[in-house]
Amino acid sequence: MMKKKSIPASKPFLILFLCQIISALDVPLDSKLLEELSQPPTITHQSPKDYIVDPRENIVIQCEAKGKPPPSFSWTRNGTHFDIDKDAQVTMKPNSGTLVINIMNGGKAEAYEGVYQCTARNERGAAISNNIVIRPSRSPLWTKEKLEPHQVREGDSLVLHCRPPVGLPPPIIFWMDNAFQRLPQSERVSQGLNGDLYFSNVQPEDTREDYICYARFNHTQTIQQKQPISVKVFSMDSLNDTIAANLSDTDIYGAKPVTERQPILLTPTGSTSTKVELRGNVLLLECIAAGLPTPVIRWIKEGGELPANRTFFENFKKTLKIIDVSEADSGNYKCIARNTLGSVHHVISVTVKAAPYWITAPRNLVLSPGEDGTLICRANGNPKPSISWLANGVPIAIAPEDPSRKVDGDTIIFSHVQERSSAVYQCNASNEYGYLLANAFVNVLAEPPRILTPANKLYQVIADSPALLDCAYFGSPKPEIEWFKGVKGSILRGNEYVFHDNGTLEIPVAQKDSTGTYTCVARNELGKIQNEVHLEIKDPTMIIKQPEYKVVQRYGQVSFECIIKHDSTLLPTVIWLKDNDELPDDERFLVGKDNLTIMNVTDKDDGTYTCIVNTTLDSVSASAVLTVVAAPPTPAIIYARPNPPFDLELTGQLERSIELSWIPGDENNSPITHFVIEYEDGLHEPGVWHYQTEVPGTQTTVQLKLSPYVNYSFRVVAVNKIGRSQPSEPSEQYLTKSANPDENPANVQGVGSEPDNLVITWESLKGFQSNGPGLQYKVSWRQKDVDDEWTSVIVANVSKYIVSGTPTFVPYEIKVQALNDLGYAPEPSEVIGHSGEDLPMVAPGNVQVHVVNSTLAKVHWDPVPLKTVRGHLQGYKVYYWKVQSLSRRSRRHVEKKILTFRGNKTFGMLPGLEPYSSYKLNVRVVNGKGEGPASPDKVFKTPEGVPSSPSYLKITNPTLDSLTLEWGSPTHPNGVLTSYILKFQPINNTHELGPLVEIRIPANESSLILKNLNYSTRYKFYFNAQTSVGSGSQITEEAVTIMDEAGILHPAVGAGKVQPLYPRIRNVTTAAAETYANISWEYEGPDHANFYVEYGVAGSKEDWKKEIVNGSRSFFVLKGLTPGTAYKVRVGAEGLSGFRSSEDVFETGPAMASRQVDIATQGWFIGLMCAVALLILILLIVCFIRRNKGGKYPVKEKEDAHADPEIQPMKEDDGTFGEYSDAEDHKPLKKGSRTPSDRTVKKEDSDDSLVDYGEGVNGQFNEDGSFIGQYSGKKEKEPAEGNESSEAPSPVNAMNSFV
Repeated sequence: MMKKKSIPASKPFLILFLCQIISALDVPLDSKLLEELSQPPTITHQSPKDYIVDPRENIVIQCEAKGKPPPSFSWTRNGTHFDIDKDAQVTMKPNSGTLVINIMNGGKAEAYEGVYQCTARNERGAAISNNIVIRPSRSPLWTKEKLEPHQVREGDSLVLHCRPPVGLPPPIIFWMDNAFQRLPQSERVSQGLNGDLYFSNVQPEDTREDYICYARFNHTQTIQQKQPISVKVFSMDSLNDTIAANLSDTDIYGAKPVTERQPILLTPTGSTSTKVELRGNVLLLECIAAGLPTPVIRWIKEGGELPANRTFFENFKKTLKIIDVSEADSGNYKCIARNTLGSVHHVISVTVKAAPYWITAPRNLVLSPGEDGTLICRANGNPKPSISWLANGVPIAIAPEDPSRKVDGDTIIFSHVQERSSAVYQCNASNEYGYLLANAFVNVLAEPPRILTPANKLYQVIADSPALLDCAYFGSPKPEIEWFKGVKGSILRGNEYVFHDNGTLEIPVAQKDSTGTYTCVARNELGKIQNEVHLEIKDPTMIIKQPEYKVVQRYGQVSFECIIKHDSTLLPTVIWLKDNDELPDDERFLVGKDNLTIMNVTDKDDGTYTCIVNTTLDSVSASAVLTVVAAPPTPAIIYARPNPPFDLELTGQLERSIELSWIPGDENNSPITHFVIEYEDGLHEPGVWHYQTEVPGTQTTVQLKLSPYVNYSFRVVAVNKIGRSQPSEPSEQYLTKSANPDENPANVQGVGSEPDNLVITWESLKGFQSNGPGLQYKVSWRQKDVDDEWTSVIVANVSKYIVSGTPTFVPYEIKVQALNDLGYAPEPSEVIGHSGEDLPMVAPGNVQVHVVNSTLAKVHWDPVPLKTVRGHLQGYKVYYWKVQSLSRRSRRHVEKKILTFRGNKTFGMLPGLEPYSSYKLNVRVVNGKGEGPASPDKVFKTPEGVPSSPSYLKITNPTLDSLTLEWGSPTHPNGVLTSYILKFQPINNTHELGPLVEIRIPANESSLILKNLNYSTRYKFYFNAQTSVGSGSQITEEAVTIMDEAGILHPAVGAGKVQPLYPRIRNVTTAAAETYANISWEYEGPDHANFYVEYGVAGSKEDWKKEIVNGSRSFFVLKGLTPGTAYKVRVGAEGLSGFRSSEDVFETGPAMASRQVDIATQGWFIGLMCAVALLILILLIVCFIRRNKGGKYPVKEKEDAHADPEIQPMKEDDGTFGEYSDAEDHKPLKKGSRTPSDRTVKKEDSDDSLVDYGEGVNGQFNEDGSFIGQYSGKKEKEPAEGNESSEAPSPVNAMNSFV
């Protein structure tokens, strides 16, 4: 028989403690049982300890308690009995201890200030509430004061004091102007924690007369206003103007300019101060500084770091805010104010004290007569709180004696209790910062056994599955449980059964012969009771013919089979899915009893189809893939969709049914497979048609089921293999009568959006589902597992209701019932929801790290108690980061990594760690609201690993028989280096490798001279580092010894580095155009190397094409390439030590249309323009000759007699005209002239300027290796302003414009 393992005895105290816990009874949360059992009082609700009330409203002091029999209530005020019967203003609520003090009918709140305490008492004991201090809120007026205007020089600091009246609770301070607009704040101007307004330096724009401080008292919803404060800032310019007006011109005047100054602290004053804060509160530290330029504030904690995730900066970093402070946050905090002229600092010494907080609060104890137990009350605080006990509200020292009770500090030990030992005990933990009060009762019960599981309960289980048979019980003393099978069966024992402490019998593998009746017997010294339950074993559900892979032509038909075998007493349901989602809402998908048929298949139907079979006890599934291919050519016969049906007729009208008939339309060469009947609800959704049903194509009448309160119209659609017909004309309308709703809303859920609410949502009923007018919903809820009545509210036709004031993350029973003007829907089923989540309260404990290897670690932690999660447990997050490398001892930027482990997992693997390093990690629990606090950082170290390759390997100083090797240590040593391994071997001219030589080098070496090598020989070297773990990756290099001493290359004097020692070609790069590519490379080695370039089409097996490079150039242009083709290329050198570079691949550009060329730069165009200009010049010459020498006009003689001195004949030496001065010929060109007078082209007008091609154009090379812009990306030039000259068109200017 499988049982829980017993705990071995090790220490007497441990045995006693465990026995006490085991002996304490757990009372099942059975409502009927709880109503019958006696129970001492328990305080369930009370007002807060510090209760500030509105003096204008009635005072309500809460005190609620439960117990059996129901408790009576009494109150004390200021330590003495408060007789409420003698005060007409005070009443107590029925069946409650809550007091209501009537202030609104003449009472004064100040008269009821004091300390109140409630006592709830019944025959089993008395529970007491906290001391509730009642104080009315106060919002006094501002004291009258005369405020002088502030006159400040620009750049000086200023403090505007608020000094609000002392209220209860303290007011909220803010500054506004006369227009009730908030005054803007910045790093320069800001409000301090005391409400004062601080100016680090004033500016002229700060001048105004309406700086007003407001105090808002939230409790009484009142706002008090201080008198406006006037500020006038004198700028240096205005001061200089004032001085200048009062002094003579000979006086030296002028105010000093605004001078910059280093920071000084406005608050706090001095260099040090102190601050005391309580554990769990918010710590606020403030530093505000004056200075010009405006100082910047920075915060540090001396000797430590500011706590991550709890530190915030407010008020432009002038306020340091640390939430949820603990004793670890005590220390010195330094604020530093700095500007360009200097800095100042202030140290605030913070001490964190603590009001009492629970370590172990006392818990209720239910015992049987003669049993033992303990009440433990442990609290902590700073200073350490004192513990005192009370019994039924009376100090235990003067309480009636109980021989079964012994007080031992924070523990009360009970031994051999009796029924008269029942009582309520109070534990009070207090220090100078507060107190804690907890009630815990000791309830001694003597009860015969009771079995809470219903009699003759039937359990059904699938064969080969575990069966769990319940036997919930209660009794005092705790009963013993035995199980029997059959009426006269023997007691069940053996390994085939598991007996749980809660009475449940488990059959791990139930078989057919496990079927039968099982009897549970519970007995203690007060009696015995038994109960029978029945077990049935069912055959498993199986799919005996699964759907198979199908290929179907487009517009064809396909069917998947899903034939099942199941227990005859179980009712299976079959669901079909497409690609793990619901089937499309399409009438082409027909679900039969054993198959799925798809009509008129389209390409969208391609996918995976799954058949899922569910019973109440099990579920199975099978899948198959459908592939849709193109349909074959259509035959000559034309097939079409059918014509729509017609002549629709309604007969046999009843409240919930009607008969519809119709006449089919033409089939169009394809038989009608079925008819689809649709309906319209003209009352709720006019114009919207819904699917009603469908019938075979041979049927023309159908009996339709109807819903109440719907104005029906029907139409019919015919379907054949081609598709659907157009809908028929609608039938006549038929309005059904109203009725109660038949169904309730679906998908009812309860999920909190805030820690103190519950959001209940549901899917609203459709219009026709309402069955009548006035659709509403009755929303009901109550806290699960608590003896509470249902709370209900009736809401309009909405889909959400929010319950406020709920406890954080507790289960609720929820139900939503529909109703209309005619009545309610059937009683709805209940669902379980939860109120809102809050952040987890505690961090995972006992975090342990097991390092698996150098890059992997396993972390373990203890799960947090579920009730501290305060939400749905989503998992745990592990934050881990590298602190430093153990081989270098150098810190670097911390990059935190996060791993999330879903569910209630208590371990996880951390991959990708760096070997030989120190890490830190912490663990946090995650719920739907977010992350909880982090566990203390855990430090762990990874062992050594193999190193990376050496950072470099250089080979220098070649001689006839030696080479010098230099190397750098690995970038990632991953441990302590033990040695280096060098391997080398010669390479002959046919690239064959010689024998391999291996040398081990100490780890502290960084160079080595290899001697006794062969002259003029190439060697290949393999070099790697080692740690104690093994060898790392290697680096390779090649080098050649020289042929004779004359070949040794000595470094130039002062050159600073050794020249290359052996020939090699590297960094081969290509720049490709459409039909050519520029190849460039870097060469290291002796001069006078003869290079060649080999190239070919990439991926082709053709031989390489070879081009010889003239001279010792390090570039070459490959011509005649094919556009848009990928090429491979390599560079080599000829000679005795021939070698090649590695291959490079490039692609030529695509073939492009001819590039656009500026016509103004073409030779033919320039020639044509020159010819035109020459012709115009000749014509002008002819005209002038005819004018001067024609002699046909009378005026000609007068002109000859009175020759104009300004008109000169053409000069023979230069061929210019006399009437145009030479100075005019050489005027500078107007803006827009193409060519200056000296016939040179300006650079900015050049058509080949790279500026024209814009940003981002890739450079290309022309055929001679020079760089040009990519013409395909050239921008259009914009015409310059004034391009047209305003000068007279002289011949010289005309020539200039064409040259």
